[in-house]
Amino acid sequence: MIRMLLQVLGHDYARTMRRTMALMTITAVVEGLSYALLVPVLRALFGSDPAEARPWLIAFGAAVAGYAALRYRSDLSGFRVGATMLRGMYHRLGDHLARLPIGWYSADRVGEVSVMASRGLLQAMSVSAHLLAPFIAACVTPLTIIVVMFAFNWQLGLAAVVAVPVVAVVQIWTGRSMAAADAESAERGREASGRVIEYLQAQPVLRAGGRTGERFRLLDDSLREAQRAAHRSTLSAVPGVVGLTLTVQAVFTGLLILGTYLAVGGNIGAAEVLAILVLTARCADPLLSLSDIGGKLRGARAELARLDAVLRTEPLPEPRVPIAPVDRDLRFESVTFRQHDRTLIDDLTLSVPEGQRLAIVGPSGAGKSTLLQLLARFYDVDAGAVRVGGVDVRAISTEVLMRQIAIVFQDVYLFDGTIEENIRLGRPDADDTEVRAAATAARLDEVIERLPGGWTTHVGEGGALLSGGERQRVSIARALLKDSPIVLLDEVTSALDPVNEAAVHDGIERLMSGRTVVLVAHRLRTVQRADHIVFLDGGRIIEQGTHDELLRRGGRYADFWDIAMAPVASE
Repeated sequence: MIRMLLQVLGHDYARTMRRTMALMTITAVVEGLSYALLVPVLRALFGSDPAEARPWLIAFGAAVAGYAALRYRSDLSGFRVGATMLRGMYHRLGDHLARLPIGWYSADRVGEVSVMASRGLLQAMSVSAHLLAPFIAACVTPLTIIVVMFAFNWQLGLAAVVAVPVVAVVQIWTGRSMAAADAESAERGREASGRVIEYLQAQPVLRAGGRTGERFRLLDDSLREAQRAAHRSTLSAVPGVVGLTLTVQAVFTGLLILGTYLAVGGNIGAAEVLAILVLTARCADPLLSLSDIGGKLRGARAELARLDAVLRTEPLPEPRVPIAPVDRDLRFESVTFRQHDRTLIDDLTLSVPEGQRLAIVGPSGAGKSTLLQLLARFYDVDAGAVRVGGVDVRAISTEVLMRQIAIVFQDVYLFDGTIEENIRLGRPDADDTEVRAAATAARLDEVIERLPGGWTTHVGEGGALLSGGERQRVSIARALLKDSPIVLLDEVTSALDPVNEAAVHDGIERLMSGRTVVLVAHRLRTVQRADHIVFLDGGRIIEQGTHDELLRRGGRYADFWDIAMAPVASE
């Protein structure tokens, strides 16, 4: 368990964790040794002069005070280590997620990571703060007490030693019998959480279909399965808990019988028997708590295993000797890219001279957005090369490559902050004048004037408090502020109303001015001014040329143009 914890966290925390474990172990040993003083105390109390117990009582009080001080230090150390590791784990997980390929983020993975980054991390990192000390005490304190029993009577000590493997076997059997049921219960719980989110997100569809009074079958089934799994997990725990309880009670009873037999035979005094029985009873409490602690440790271990699986996912490799591009031309050289056993880009060769605009059009699923993602190195190609300024993007460091590129997507995500904070993501060190200039160029200033809080207005999670067109203007202002020499535009106006489309077009024109641009668009009117147009289908270039050249050829692009212009003509 500890090995996996350090493996997930990294060995930077190994020394601190070992020091904390050593302190917790010493505390558990001191606790066990302090109970040894009960034997001389009881011996004096049952002797001819009870006053002789006074120094032993003082010694016992001092031992308990020392144990209390150690317990305070060890618990405090556990909390501090837990908090430090939690903070470090958030940083490590965040840094690793930022380096993973975009294709790794499927819908299931996003939900899994969101749960992992909240409840999962807290559960895993609670080991040192809440579980490690009681677990060590449950293991070490009884063993220390057995050593004390040996010191006073070897027969009782030997009997206690014989009981140790029996208790250990029962505990291991209990853990194994509960592990599968616990894993199933956790999995069903995660599925039920996903269904609850799905049910909430599906409310507009359900209400539009007039099904608000009906129960959501998928959610009901998932909750029912979660309930059944929890029931099975509880039932699987009963034999182990009962077995452990009976085993501990049987050991206590056996030691009581053995102690009575030794006392009757005159081999040991009644005070010693009573003291050893007190020690035995003190062993029982931590042993009985092992079932509960074991269940929590299994849950934490499962979360650590999931964290370890994510951290073992290979990120896109960084070049050992990065090369910085000098020019800003773009080139695809015999590029092939596959995903989920499907070829999205098939042996494609294409170039964009510096300062020119390339428009990519074609049907849905043709691979248009994939080309932009390959340029930004969201994925690595399976064959061929993608070059920026003549340099393979795999030979450019991620930081340098991202400085060269500004991307405006169709679906804009804004963080739950102010408009200004979201714009500053493009260049955090920009001054206020530059931020205002970018907003004005994106025609965002007229939106800000309408908002009650102006620049300090919060946009809500994902930008929910702004319209789609307003979010798009923020995205363009962000790209303008970044001032990168290469601009990638992905369907930025396909879902906008005419007013917002006109405003966004003004911002895009300012953004594209003097830069190398790759533009993906369904609305073909936005690509007429491109220097070069490529019609893509099935990951292959079907035809390419200027707008006028492609219309004269009467091919696929001309057909698309006629269909796109038909509504305009009918109006």
